[in-house]
Amino acid sequence: MSTYFISDIHGCYKELKLLLKKSGFNSQKDFLWIAGDLVSRGPDSLKVLRYLYSFKSRVKIVLGNHDINLIAIFSGIKKNKKENFFDELLVSKDSSELINWLRCQSLLKIDKNRKIIMVHAGISPQLDIDTLQNYALNIEEFLSNDNYALFLEAMYSNSIVFWESKLNRLDRLRYSINVLTRMRYCYPDGRLNMFYKQSPNFIKYPLQPWFLNQQKSPKNYSIFFGHWSSLKGTPIPQEFFSLDGGCCWGGELKMLRWEDKKWFVQSFLIK
Repeated sequence: MSTYFISDIHGCYKELKLLLKKSGFNSQKDFLWIAGDLVSRGPDSLKVLRYLYSFKSRVKIVLGNHDINLIAIFSGIKKNKKENFFDELLVSKDSSELINWLRCQSLLKIDKNRKIIMVHAGISPQLDIDTLQNYALNIEEFLSNDNYALFLEAMYSNSIVFWESKLNRLDRLRYSINVLTRMRYCYPDGRLNMFYKQSPNFIKYPLQPWFLNQQKSPKNYSIFFGHWSSLKGTPIPQEFFSLDGGCCWGGELKMLRWEDKKWFVQSFLIK
């Protein structure tokens, strides 16, 4: 039994199948950990979801911002856009089954035995991991209940970027979802910047990648994340594993096998 880590599949179904075949992944024996953004931008989100659902007991998922966007569109609180490539998925006969399965997934995975953390965007520079996990569980509870649309309608905010004791419960959840699914850069005091997406090569101090501001990060853990394809070539501390190879942008889908730390890569296929 092996454990594989991947992220930001973004509807790249053909590349996913080729990568899993290349690695020797066995859906009956192995586990596939996915750090979010299974859907959107690529052409085959429906096929990706159907395929992963077919061996769902061997898949561990944390939601990314594009997965939550799909759930919001499905619920009717956001409009679908052409660049999502969701048309086929939204009208499919199994759309409810697949999206309801997706919205019951986690936002943060922690394996204390193997000292592994998986998240889509990052972990907070201001909160210890136990506090962040508590709020991640709160968000999961809201997303998985019948009133999830009301929660999502209130959840989107670019203004909640700093953790303060005076924040009300809703704003604490807003901050947490921004950290877990959208964060890239922060300031030295931990304040998030929700707008810059470029490579750190083009960003100057005081902005810094979130993984360089981790005073409260748990020690001796390996932290897997996606969400940031422009990190390619950027030096990253060895305990962090960046999984987003930008496949949907013409880059690569990449995957790590945990047991021997071997990387597997599949380049984007020209359609």
